[in-house]
Amino acid sequence: MSGWARDDTLAGKVALVTAAAGAGIGKAAAAALAGAGASVVVTDKHAERTKAAAGEIAAETGATVVAMTLDVTEEEAIAEVVAATERDLGPIEVLVNNAGLTRPEPLLEMSTETWRLINEVCLTSQFLMMRAVLPGMVERRSGAVVNLASSYGWLGTNTGEAPYIAAKAGVMGLTRAAAAEVGPFGVRVNAIAPGLIFNEFLRKHFDDSFFERVVSGTPLGRPGSPEDVANVVLFLAGPGSSFITGEVLCVSGGWYMHA
Repeated sequence: MSGWARDDTLAGKVALVTAAAGAGIGKAAAAALAGAGASVVVTDKHAERTKAAAGEIAAETGATVVAMTLDVTEEEAIAEVVAATERDLGPIEVLVNNAGLTRPEPLLEMSTETWRLINEVCLTSQFLMMRAVLPGMVERRSGAVVNLASSYGWLGTNTGEAPYIAAKAGVMGLTRAAAAEVGPFGVRVNAIAPGLIFNEFLRKHFDDSFFERVVSGTPLGRPGSPEDVANVVLFLAGPGSSFITGEVLCVSGGWYMHA
């Protein structure tokens, strides 16, 4: 992780981040929120990795960082984690829905299992998490949700990612609908649509030519880093975005210039 400038922007607040134990956006977002003074719950499916990530972030930031194992497709598990968080740390005031999955397969050859799995992880999980957390935010008339979409939600590709693209477009619509419903209660819901954000996990799915092609079409001339997105998570979670809701912010280095 890169070092974060310490401040107290989110001091006293509790943040929960899904899929935050890997090498990507979730972990960087958790570190950014912790660096801003929040108490952070790091969740992921892998217990040991989750514990290690939480310990690393706590050591780097000095914040209270708690590890909780969570499969975001399981409703009962979500309810248990939300209840444990609010019992042990306090009301959840920031929710970052980061969990995502892709499994490239040509549409005409795609199994129903692949379609359902990717939509469950990328879209339905965000609905389940918001349904669990938003009632408390509405009751307190305060809170911020940041959903992770993708620039691909605006585009089509021929790389076998139909369910991922459909799910991420769904995240954009879900974000707007949720924002409209809870806005009158002072709760904000926004989304981020990253472009190419590099981490080693992506090499399991794409070869070097894919990365080279995307970077060549990116005006800033590089792939994004998880920290690039984490900075925007921090902005949307904090007071600097207090009059922004229902928006999808593109973070792609100019690769896709969304109007």
